[in-house]
Amino acid sequence: METTNEELRELTLLENIENDPDVNQSTLATQLGVAVGTVNWHIKRLIAKGYVKVKRAERKKLRYIITPEGIALRARLAIDYVERSLTIYRRTRQKVRERLNEVQQAGHNRVRIVGKGDVADICRLTCLEQNIAVVTDKNVPTLQVDGFKVTLKMDVDS
Repeated sequence: METTNEELRELTLLENIENDPDVNQSTLATQLGVAVGTVNWHIKRLIAKGYVKVKRAERKKLRYIITPEGIALRARLAIDYVERSLTIYRRTRQKVRERLNEVQQAGHNRVRIVGKGDVADICRLTCLEQNIAVVTDKNVPTLQVDGFKVTLKMDVDS
């Protein structure tokens, strides 16, 4: 159920081309953080599938035009991305709620969150919702965030 890198790249390419039909592959590569060859491969695929057309704007300059089919693909990819993101968000919140339930069952009302990023932010929001204070004290249960994984370390002195 995870969005593939290819789908995400195609979505980003289509959005960038739609915003600037005169964008070049080097700029697209920089925006995506990939090699120009990777952008070239994706654009060739999009052209072959009829999602993008290419016209020569100047001697060495190309203009990319998204076809109606390309606009439909962009919309579908965007919807899929949002749906998958929300599913990950909901699953993460549910896992954090379960961990916080363990914290409360053990008689604690404070936790420390170790980790950064969106998942750590989800942990903070869920703590607020569950009336659990987020503190920096090392003598409280700890929610350890590692990527999308959230583990609970309960080894504290009660």
